[in-house]
Amino acid sequence: MADQDEDLVDIDPCAPAESEMTIPVFKRLCALSGYATKRRLRVMGLRLGGQEPVAEVETCGPKNGLLYEIARARPVRPRTLAKEYALDKAMAARHTYGT
Repeated sequence: MADQDEDLVDIDPCAPAESEMTIPVFKRLCALSGYATKRRLRVMGLRLGGQEPVAEVETCGPKNGLLYEIARARPVRPRTLAKEYALDKAMAARHTYGT
């Protein structure tokens, strides 16, 4: 009986499996210059390129905005003719009214 007690380990079922790393949260309009949101990256002609968010910025709404490193972002891929055709077709269908 004493041997069985030594093998038991106290485990918290609600504890995360991995150690969670917290990211910094900046006040609104106080983020560092090397970070940008997805929307700002798109305006700059960049995409995420598979990177994880490195910080958050407080917003007026219930959710915080995620910030990504500009240096690790990649350029947006150019559209192919097939993609352009598909988008034109979708926009035409969107503006066509049924009877």
